[in-house]
Amino acid sequence: MTPSQPSPQPTPPQQPPAAGHGHGHSHGHGPVAPVSKHLRKVIAAILIPFATAVLVGLAILWPGGAPGHERTGVGFDRQSEQGRVVAVDTIDCKDANVAPQQAAPGERTTPPGSGPATECKKATVEVTTGADKGRTFTEIVQPESSRQLKQDQEVVVAYAPNAPRDLQYSVTDVNRKLPLALLAGIFAVAVVVVGRLKGVMALIALVASFAVLTLFILPAILQGSNPLVVAVVGASAIMLIALYACHGLNARTSVAVLGTLISLLLIGLLGSLFIGWAFLSGNIDDSTGLIHSLYPSIDMSGLLLAGVIIGSLGVLDDVTVTQTSAVWELHQADPTMGPRALYRAAIRIGRDHIASVVNTLVLAYAGAALPLLLLFSIAQSSVGTVANSELVAEEIVRTLVGSIGLVASVPVTTALAALVVSADRSGTGAGTGSGSVTAPDARPVRRGRGRRRKS
Repeated sequence: MTPSQPSPQPTPPQQPPAAGHGHGHSHGHGPVAPVSKHLRKVIAAILIPFATAVLVGLAILWPGGAPGHERTGVGFDRQSEQGRVVAVDTIDCKDANVAPQQAAPGERTTPPGSGPATECKKATVEVTTGADKGRTFTEIVQPESSRQLKQDQEVVVAYAPNAPRDLQYSVTDVNRKLPLALLAGIFAVAVVVVGRLKGVMALIALVASFAVLTLFILPAILQGSNPLVVAVVGASAIMLIALYACHGLNARTSVAVLGTLISLLLIGLLGSLFIGWAFLSGNIDDSTGLIHSLYPSIDMSGLLLAGVIIGSLGVLDDVTVTQTSAVWELHQADPTMGPRALYRAAIRIGRDHIASVVNTLVLAYAGAALPLLLLFSIAQSSVGTVANSELVAEEIVRTLVGSIGLVASVPVTTALAALVVSADRSGTGAGTGSGSVTAPDARPVRRGRGRRRKS
């Protein structure tokens, strides 16, 4: 075998592809291949003015905090403190002067004809926060009440300063902070364990999105700014932060940003048209009614449109990033594919995505409105009557407008990605170091080297 030993040694001809990172497997799961300088300039010329406009909008509309108002003591506008149940005793309901059929608003009572229940619970509750910390009061809990109190249970208490002293405090809810915090911790750990660095960046983007929502969008609307303008600026800021933080500052993410932006504009236009055409006021329940009474200057229909835009953003991000990644991976698998071939291949993936996403949206809204739909079913209302009511019509417009934007985002983003990655072939071939061009040249060298080893 000595004559054949020198054959594996002439490695210098194979080193240039390795020095250029042309080995075939290094780009299928590595960083995104760089694009040409010309395409970077084109994308930057579009996105830099857009990002600048978002920053200017944030600066102009920044509210500096929610405006103050005098509390009404109704619903969510009540002053609340934390409390703890220190004792629970069983008493006769007659001794507490409470009729068995009476209960707190929204709670279940004894059905008519089922017979009176005589045993009630007398809970002693201690206020644990606020100026009256340490003060105790009693709460009578009827046996048929949906909220039963237990000793050492953490509760939320409402404070009514104008009421008689014995009636100033009352239990309004239980404290759920511990189980919610534990669930959030489990979620964060699962995201980091599975996603690793991507998961960490996703959590950072989630915190940033929540910060934009609570520090900018909500206070700006309460200050009287146009809800639609605030939603567009805030959603754009969330989109830029979330996409670039999770997927990196590269051309692939930039194409997803462009596709998301175009889809959001379409959703805004369609939402504005059909909300006005269907005469949807946006003031349909106790919560929106309370908002309108506290801040009459807020445009409630504009608030409805803002909710449509913000609600659609999360699913839009998923669709546009998936489609852009599909086009990039198809191009790296076969760099000879032109824009039409790339579009046809990627749109087949997009059609599957459309079917699942639209179904998800419809079921999500139907699940949220399930109690309302049950009420209509009990009333034996026809489908036309149900759909025509403002409560349901609002959800129909919200669902269909968001779904149209999602459906449109697939071909728009796919076409943009196919054009960008195809137009970049000549640029990467000129020596930019992109693996999408050098990888095919490296594969024959590697296979040839393997055949020489076998001989």
